[in-house]
Amino acid sequence: MLNLLSLAIGAVAIIPLLLALLPFFGWMNWFLLPLPVVGLIVGSLSSGKAGRNLNLIVLVVAIVRLMLGHGLF
Repeated sequence: MLNLLSLAIGAVAIIPLLLALLPFFGWMNWFLLPLPVVGLIVGSLSSGKAGRNLNLIVLVVAIVRLMLGHGLF
């Protein structure tokens, strides 16, 4: 059950992540970061790995995008 909840959180986090990949929308990642962190915690509490991995991928992509845009762009 927790894995399904974690997958849902990750699926909701992907939508703004795709928009935040566009130029000049990198600042959106600052608002996006708490969502996959919560999903990662929920996914870590479950026995399944899919939700945890999805949120980990979303988190890594958001952090790399922030590093490439120097936290703003």
